[in-house]
Amino acid sequence: MTERPRLSLHRLKEMHARGEKIAMLTCYDATFATVLDQAGVDVLLVGDSLGMVVQGRPTTLPVCMDAMGYHTECVARGNRGAWVIADMPFGSYQESVAQAVGNATRLMQAGAHMVKIEGGGWTEPLVRALVERGIPVCAHLGFTPQSVFALGGYRVQGREQDGAERIRRDAVGLVAAGASMLILELMPVALATALTASLPIPVIGIGAGAGCSGQVLVLQDMLNLTVGKQPRFVRNFMDGESDIQSAIRRFVADVKDGRFPIDAVHGY
Repeated sequence: MTERPRLSLHRLKEMHARGEKIAMLTCYDATFATVLDQAGVDVLLVGDSLGMVVQGRPTTLPVCMDAMGYHTECVARGNRGAWVIADMPFGSYQESVAQAVGNATRLMQAGAHMVKIEGGGWTEPLVRALVERGIPVCAHLGFTPQSVFALGGYRVQGREQDGAERIRRDAVGLVAAGASMLILELMPVALATALTASLPIPVIGIGAGAGCSGQVLVLQDMLNLTVGKQPRFVRNFMDGESDIQSAIRRFVADVKDGRFPIDAVHGY
C-alpha cells in the first residue's frame, strides 16, 4: 500500500481553509495507529481517555505522565502519515508554566506533534509559553473531563447565556494565545457552529454538532466496544461492516462528506 504524505500543521490549516472536514480518532497503541493511519484518519489523539478505555478507571484523573508518554511512543511507532496529538494529563500543567513546558516537552520527545490542554482563561499563559517554545497546542473547551467533578458530572456545557459567553471568551483568548486547534465537547449545536464560523483555526467537535471543522470520537466507542452506556452522540460504525478497517474508513468518509454527525439525532 502506498503511504500517504505525512500530515503537517500547515496541511491541516490548508484543509480547514478549503472546508475539508478533519477526521480524528483516539488511539493508544501501535497496531491501531497503523490501522487508523492506513484507513485515512487525519489525526490520532492519544487521549487521557486511556485511563477509562485501557486502564478501566472511572475517570481520566488518575492518568499520569508516564502512561501518556508510553502510549504516545507506541502510537508514534505505528503511525506514518497522521498528525499525532497527546493529552496533557491532569496534574501535568496546573502548577506552573515551567511544569507545563517540561511535561509538554516530554510528550513531544515521545513522538507527539501537538499537545492538548483542557480549559480556558487560566490556561492562556500556558498556551502562549508552549507556542513560543515551538510546541503546537490544541485547546479543549465545553465539557472538559479533567473537571468532571467541578462540572457536576457529564453534562452539556454552554446551555445558559453566561456559560456560552464564557466559552466564547475563552475560545477567543486561546486563539490569541496561539492555539492552533480547538476541541469543543458536549455543547449546543448552535453555539459550536457559531464558534467554528468565527474562529480562524480548525474546531473539532465531539457531541457538538455537524457545524464544526471536523469530528473526533473515542475509537472503542465507534467500534461498539464500550462497556456500559454509549454517549448519545456516538454511532456504531461496525454496524454493517465486516472488519475494523472498513468501519474506520466509513467514519472518515462520513465525516468528510457531512454524513456524521446528524444534528437531529446527535445534537444538543
